[in-house]
Amino acid sequence: MKFVQAATLDSIADYRLLEGDAPRPGPGNVLIKVAACGVGYVDALVALGRYQVKPPLPHTPGKEVGGVVEAVGSGVDNLKAGDRVMATVQGGFAQYALAAATEAIKIPARMTFAQAAGFRVNYLTALHGLADRGALAPGERLLVLGAAGGVGMAAIQVGKAMGAQVIAAASSEEKRAFALAQGADQVIDTTPDGWRDRLKAACGGTGPDIVFDPVCGPLFEPAFRSLAWRGRHLVVGFVGGPIPALRANLTLMKGAALVGVDVRQFALFEAKKAEAHVAELLAWVADGRLSPAIGRSFAFEDFAPALEFALSGKGLGKTILEIAS
Repeated sequence: MKFVQAATLDSIADYRLLEGDAPRPGPGNVLIKVAACGVGYVDALVALGRYQVKPPLPHTPGKEVGGVVEAVGSGVDNLKAGDRVMATVQGGFAQYALAAATEAIKIPARMTFAQAAGFRVNYLTALHGLADRGALAPGERLLVLGAAGGVGMAAIQVGKAMGAQVIAAASSEEKRAFALAQGADQVIDTTPDGWRDRLKAACGGTGPDIVFDPVCGPLFEPAFRSLAWRGRHLVVGFVGGPIPALRANLTLMKGAALVGVDVRQFALFEAKKAEAHVAELLAWVADGRLSPAIGRSFAFEDFAPALEFALSGKGLGKTILEIAS
């Protein structure tokens, strides 16, 4: 099989397309013939050794894949060869990858492999953040920052499915048009000058009830200051440069909460609830309530440009590496 690997994490140029034997599934594992692999900002950081958790070497990038079960190991009774699945793997930039049977989930017939490859982390983050951490209620106003990215797109769609009025913030006309196509009710630019006034107008003279923030950049404090009474600002990620700080008195003055959203630890400490959330999200896909948009796709041999593009922040939705047709 073909796979991408690097012995060091100094540069994307260190990665090479290699050939070797396909792995065999051991007890409790499944072997997946990979059709598509998601490529996110975090994947690129990990590939360069810049993420908070360093991967073991040699390293093959890619965590989320969509594909077909090729074979199952002993003790696996929830999956069989031929099942269409999405899975969390170690090394998705490969024609075949191993996954724990508990980390491979059957996907609806209407879901493509490319959609599956960018689904679980982004949409689980959105539902966990909005439902569990933000307690979003129907009719509330939701501001999504970084709205054209993979997790921002998911927050728009999940927010609408939960009955929110969604205002999407994005930096370019193209990104704002993309956010509208995902279901946002209104869009707003990210130019700091006069931004709070434009947000207030978009919220009908008040402010958002929830801020979903995977950026935590220059608009972090202005967004928190704009919250309505008892608002919730969800801290999802830090792709906006230096990590910002917030004066504690602002939470008191607004009667507001600054709330962390960590989907990795949620899945670790509340595994059953995370599984139930994923099942609910896939049911929404099956009945048409969710339809994940595919971002830019790259051919397998163009893995390096795919990583560079994911790192650039220019993508719309989730970037996808097409491993097989």
